[in-house]
Amino acid sequence: MQIQIFQIDGDYDEDSLKFRGLEQTMELRGGAGIDSGIYEEVFRGDVNCRDLEEVYSLFNVGGHPLHRGHSLSISDVVLTENGAFFCDHWGFKKLDFDPELAHKPDDLLRIVYVEPGRPPFVSEVGRYLLSMQKAVHGPLEVLNNQDGTVLLCNDEGKLIGMEGNRHVGDDVIAGPFFVVGDNGESLRSLTDAEVDRYMERFAQPEEISQEEVEESSGFTFISM
Repeated sequence: MQIQIFQIDGDYDEDSLKFRGLEQTMELRGGAGIDSGIYEEVFRGDVNCRDLEEVYSLFNVGGHPLHRGHSLSISDVVLTENGAFFCDHWGFKKLDFDPELAHKPDDLLRIVYVEPGRPPFVSEVGRYLLSMQKAVHGPLEVLNNQDGTVLLCNDEGKLIGMEGNRHVGDDVIAGPFFVVGDNGESLRSLTDAEVDRYMERFAQPEEISQEEVEESSGFTFISM
């Protein structure tokens, strides 16, 4: 399920609308509707959810490693292929929302994100270390793709038993990873051509046994 999540940015919230329900929001705005311009995009990507209730459960409890905001709450907006939905006191209410008027930080990098057992998707990650570590659930390992891009994965993914994700060359990547551009001195956003290349490269999820993951680590695991 492809979604985007938007949350009110306090710097733009002149009417103190954050965490208010839809009815009260409409009253405070004199019936003018939702102001898309006070919202910030905090997530975009593909999630393993069937409906908005499952989206709420995911982002209210466990979250997602690419999510940049607080847990999903009242006044947040979720955009799906079926429209925009306001998170209200009870359930979601469909409403008019213009994502082009919302904003997001300037320091984001455009990436292709790949999770075990799922198709890849295009998203964004902060260019600072903690954001990238969060995206892969731990310390970073950088693999040079020799084409102006790099693959970032969890350096300890195999050792801590992460699920096998994709084969890359003769190796196996365990756990989530992402591909991002590299200009030789710092990381950069992927170009459209690079996005297309890696969306196609990792389009098909692979079935990789835990035994193969362990064998590729170079260590022997003994059950006690």
